[in-house]
Amino acid sequence: MYVIYSVLIVAFFVVMSPSLIYQAVRHRKYIGSLTQRLGYLPISFNLESDESIWIHAVSVGEVLTARALLPELRERYPKLRLFLSTTTMTGQQIARSNLRYVDEVFYFPFDLGFIVSRTIKLVKPRLFIMMETEIWPNLLRACARAGVKTMLVNGRISTRSYPRYRIARPFFRHVLRHIDRFCMQSDESARRVIDIGADRDRVLVTGSLKFDSLEIPGAAAPDRGRNRVLRYFRVSPDRPVVIAASTVRNEEEPVLEAFQRIRATMTNALLIIAPRKPERFDDVEKLARRAGWNVARRSELRVDADPRHDVVILDTIGELAQLYQVATVVFVGGSLVDTGGHNILEPAVFGKPIVFGPYMQNFAEISRTFLDNGAAIQVHSGRELESTLLALLGDPVRRAGLGAAARALVEANRGARIKTMMAITQVLPPDDPVNIVRPFRRV
Repeated sequence: MYVIYSVLIVAFFVVMSPSLIYQAVRHRKYIGSLTQRLGYLPISFNLESDESIWIHAVSVGEVLTARALLPELRERYPKLRLFLSTTTMTGQQIARSNLRYVDEVFYFPFDLGFIVSRTIKLVKPRLFIMMETEIWPNLLRACARAGVKTMLVNGRISTRSYPRYRIARPFFRHVLRHIDRFCMQSDESARRVIDIGADRDRVLVTGSLKFDSLEIPGAAAPDRGRNRVLRYFRVSPDRPVVIAASTVRNEEEPVLEAFQRIRATMTNALLIIAPRKPERFDDVEKLARRAGWNVARRSELRVDADPRHDVVILDTIGELAQLYQVATVVFVGGSLVDTGGHNILEPAVFGKPIVFGPYMQNFAEISRTFLDNGAAIQVHSGRELESTLLALLGDPVRRAGLGAAARALVEANRGARIKTMMAITQVLPPDDPVNIVRPFRRV
């Protein structure tokens, strides 16, 4: 089965090679990371061949979630280095610029036996942690052969992916036996991972680390570097600001149409669009200009000034989370079209009213909780988005109620970090016996 899986990976790259080459030439993707993806890391990466904990986080969301664990991992395992890998370029950029405690960041290797074995020899992990749903058969088998403990942390099996896993259940039953512990976000995800082959005794429900990865405003000393973006948005308190966050193709048009109606009654309103993928910055700017707006990019703005534009394209990486502070209302993208939705917790922590579309499969439990508690609004079309944004901008009491409920949910649902660290210390007991904690109930 592993041979067939490896052949399919090679076949996939052959079929996709024209697209990959185009992305490399057009957007400079993959070129600089190819050697690391083939398992060749710089000589300086782990010069002393130190043992480590290796965390894999696919992209931006997983990277930011992983930071909830980093301080305590560093404290409990001071003799082990902390390495983090990503799949995407944006994830790599965020990891390098935003994460403390990590010794090195690198690109995740292609999941072929000889490549992952080469990477393991260089990284020398004692523990490999996968964030969310990253299950790589050849890497897990190589870890098992090398005596490396493995964990799935903040795990989830989405409604969309679950049927596909079930089809390949005979294969995944073999793959999942190489994972020592599954820390799942919800009871439903726990049931699903057991159904596709995980050992019930290795499955725990720990909750979502996304809540714990958020920095509660006022809980720590302000980080001027992290808040640097606010200097480019010295927005007047009476200026309405709509943020369209993490938008994908075919979402900007309805957002711009909604903004057209908003400006008919609020002539000083500002729209900030943050496209999910950097390669779409140019396209989104052109869309906004064709709609007749005065457009600027964030990288073009003057410092310590209120942007004198109608629309600003956020063409920087890692600034969106802090920029929510200036929002009057937030639309979270990836949800009006069927891509699974994006993170609603980052605006929630600042007590902002949140609107999202009907497609939130990637955040199903969280979005459902927000809706059940009156902490967000779900719309089902561009026209409904338009009317909802307009109504919220004209109703400060409703905005305050939604924002307060959202902030309260974030604070109430923190705690997954403690449970996850308990599971980690069971799988890899620290050298210091004082740090070992009692087991907790399994499900």
